[in-house]
Amino acid sequence: MIPENDRLDILNKFKAFFRDEIISNHRRNTLKLKKLEQFNINPFLWYYLAKYLTGNISPQSIAKILVYPRVLGTSITTTFGTAMQKFISRVLQGFGSMTPGIDVEFIDQIDGRKKYCQLKAGPNVINREDVTSIKNHFREARNRAKTNNLQISSYDFIFCTLYGEESEMNSFIKELSKDYTVYMGKEFWYRLTGEEDFYHRLINAISEVVDEVDMPSVVEEVIEALSQEIAVKLSEEEE
Repeated sequence: MIPENDRLDILNKFKAFFRDEIISNHRRNTLKLKKLEQFNINPFLWYYLAKYLTGNISPQSIAKILVYPRVLGTSITTTFGTAMQKFISRVLQGFGSMTPGIDVEFIDQIDGRKKYCQLKAGPNVINREDVTSIKNHFREARNRAKTNNLQISSYDFIFCTLYGEESEMNSFIKELSKDYTVYMGKEFWYRLTGEEDFYHRLINAISEVVDEVDMPSVVEEVIEALSQEIAVKLSEEEE
């Protein structure tokens, strides 16, 4: 198990990263939604969805059915996925690899062997082209190791995700797992730190950061601005 000070360092860096990258970008993307031009509107559905959500078809209700999916769905998901690549290079920089095609290298705290890892955010982040690319990187790295007389097993080349469970593997990760070891979420963090519950410590660290956030007021500000533009648009259509 790596020292507790090192694990605390990862936790603290993760909290700072989440605050500076995830929350700040989410807030900025939310504030962009004050204008109707930010949305692809289906006019056949917005009255229905507004009524479905709030029981009325006021401009505020219409604004909510436009804003809520963006701030709770696609916006934050896109932000998170993009930011995770920065997380890998910044928060886990102490494990960074100089080997082409390898994201991090670390001593597996369970079996004691050095692992060469391709690391992605979650269980649905790779496609068929990625599988080919990852296999090629692993093959090239192993060939270089043989050339340098390094005893590296194919089991030491691993594909990991920062979150997710084995049951959530998509078909491409399953294909990759036929040739290489795959560690998902909790298992990856266990192997990296030696602490079986470290994954949940990371999740709990986020709860400490979100206590600092006052996003409802930002969302309400956006909904109010957007509802005013919707009211003008509806008025113009009635004339």
